[in-house]
Amino acid sequence: MNVTVLGAGAWGTALARILAAQKNNVMLWGHDASHLEVMRQTGRNERYLPDIPLPQELRLEADLAKAVAGAECVVVAVPSKAFRPVTQALKDFSGIAVSVTKGIDHASGLTMCGVLAQNAPLAKIAALSGPSLALEVARGIPTAIVAASADAATAAAVQKLFHVPTFRVYTSTDLLGVELGGALKNVIAIAAGASDGLGFGDNSKAALVTRGLTEIRRLGVACGAQPETFAGLSGLGDLMVTCFSKLSRNRGFGERLGRGESVEAILAASVAVAEGHPTARSAFALARKHGIETPIIDEIYATLYDGKNPAKALRDLTARESKAED
Repeated sequence: MNVTVLGAGAWGTALARILAAQKNNVMLWGHDASHLEVMRQTGRNERYLPDIPLPQELRLEADLAKAVAGAECVVVAVPSKAFRPVTQALKDFSGIAVSVTKGIDHASGLTMCGVLAQNAPLAKIAALSGPSLALEVARGIPTAIVAASADAATAAAVQKLFHVPTFRVYTSTDLLGVELGGALKNVIAIAAGASDGLGFGDNSKAALVTRGLTEIRRLGVACGAQPETFAGLSGLGDLMVTCFSKLSRNRGFGERLGRGESVEAILAASVAVAEGHPTARSAFALARKHGIETPIIDEIYATLYDGKNPAKALRDLTARESKAED
C-alpha cells in the first residue's frame, strides 16, 4: 500500500519504520526541509530518535501536496496544535486517514478524528492509540495498541496494516473513547510527574493514577464514550505508561514543574511537544461544558494556566471533602 506519514517527529518516524518493514511504499512528510535533509544524509532522525536507523526505502518529502498525492493511507502524526492546518490538505482524500495524535481541539472540543471528519470528509477515519512510547516501538520492544474506527472494517484494515509480532494491534469501534483516553491521560501524567518532582511517594502517584482514571472515564462517558473502553489499552494501559515511564514527555514536564521550573521555561527548552499542556485547557473546558467533576484536571489547569503552585495544587486535592469511592 502507498502510505504517507505526516509528521517527522519520534512517533511518526517509529510508525514509518513499522510500515516500511511491512513492505509498504512509505513516504514521511515533515514541515522542516532542513531537518529532512539531515535525515537523508545521516540515515537517522537524530533529533527525536537517536541511533535508530531509517529504512533505506523510506522516502522523505517536505512538500505537503506532493506527500499526500497518490497515497492510499495517510497517517497523521503532527502535534495537536498543527493538526487542523495540516489536515486541510486532505479535503479531497478518499483513502484511510489514521490519526495517531492524542489531543482535543480547544476551539471546537473535538478529538483529532473529529477534526479529520471535518477536513477529510471523503476519508475512512480511524485512530491508533495505546501505551506506545515511540523509542520503545522503534527499538522493537513488544507493544500492544488499539486501532479504532466507527466502521469495523476500517479498524480491521488499520489493524492489518500495522500489525507485526512486536506491535500487536487490537480493534475497537469506540473511536471517541479510544481518543479521549489517549488525550486525557496526558493531563493526569503531568500531575504524576509533579508528584515525582515534589518528592512525593508511590502511594501518592498510585492515588493520582487511580483517581485520574475515574475522571477520564467520567468525562469520557459524559461525552458519549463506552465506559469499558477506559479499562483497556487506550485507557488504563496508556495512563500507566505515561504516568510511570521516564520516557514520558508529559510525566517529565510535570516533574520539572514539581521541581520549581516555570511553564514558560519548560516549553522554551522542550524539543518535543508535551500534549498534556494544551489538552489540560481543552479538558477543563470540556468538563465545564458537561458539568463533570474533574478535580485533578482542574488543579493541573490552574497550575499551567493560572500560575498556581504545584505543591499547593496537589495538596489541595487531598484536602477535599471526604466522600465514597466511585
